[in-house]
Amino acid sequence: MLNVGLLGAGRIAGVHAAAISRHAKSQLVAVSDYIPENAERLAQAYNCAARTTDEILADPAIDAVLIATSTDTHSDLIEAATSAGKAVLCEKPVDLGLERARHCQSQVAQNGKPVMIGFNRRFDPNFAALKSALDGGEIGKSELLSITSFDPAPPPLAYVKVSGGLFRDMMIHDFDMANFLMGALPKTVMATASCVVDPEIGKAGDVDTAVVTLTYADGRIAVIKNSRRAVYGYDQRVELLGASGLLQAQNMLENTLVRSSTDGVISAKPTYFFLERYMPAYAAEWDAFVSAITSGAQLPVSLDDGVAALAMAEAATQSAQCGQPITLASV
Repeated sequence: MLNVGLLGAGRIAGVHAAAISRHAKSQLVAVSDYIPENAERLAQAYNCAARTTDEILADPAIDAVLIATSTDTHSDLIEAATSAGKAVLCEKPVDLGLERARHCQSQVAQNGKPVMIGFNRRFDPNFAALKSALDGGEIGKSELLSITSFDPAPPPLAYVKVSGGLFRDMMIHDFDMANFLMGALPKTVMATASCVVDPEIGKAGDVDTAVVTLTYADGRIAVIKNSRRAVYGYDQRVELLGASGLLQAQNMLENTLVRSSTDGVISAKPTYFFLERYMPAYAAEWDAFVSAITSGAQLPVSLDDGVAALAMAEAATQSAQCGQPITLASV
């Protein structure tokens, strides 16, 4: 049985607490948060202890920690946890700064404990099925990838101000998905971005609408589209064209009812947000982590993957500012 400490007690921590508690081979034993009342509330809900982060890291009976705190604490906590001998699953991104993330990468290598970054979309059943079909040779060599990721509404402005920006906070999932599906890092990153949804987001120094084109050394291309507003729901699609066919992962809908009449064909909207869309993915992600840690197998998503996606976010940020493609190796 894997004894787990949860660092953080916010919304996403609640999702992880459920996954940890429901798994047959893990148990949630302690929760911490910078607001003690939040830790107490979540701990009570899952019948475990509310403790400080230092207490959790110092406890030799705790085998692993899941880091679901604010992004600016991730690198520090990854280093502290691995130094304390814990296996780690950390929410994305590794850090807000690429240099700090690389330092974390170096420290973790010295500490020698496994770290997995929470790119849960790799474990979504639809995207996983697409990857399996690709690996099975169903469309031959991949050539052109298109990723659509639209939020139903912008996040609160207070969150925007500390998020690190759309490329590091939102599109970083899509950068990792591109790496996952294309099997290589791009050579160049070209970003076009603007603020057309909410001018307050622009005043906060961020963008809310962006398109990024990734080009690969062998000529392949990937296009990522992000928007902070899609009034019809959470739009999450992947399309991959290969030498001998096309693979598509479509939206998850609120229901499967389709109404057909002389007026047209009407179906339900996409599920509203990530909690509805990706709950199975979070459970599968945790299962993959537990399986790897308990068996000694290689983690399916590494700290290196997290740093690579952050480097792409940095390149996209630079490209959007200067209007030119950025060579990934330059960042």
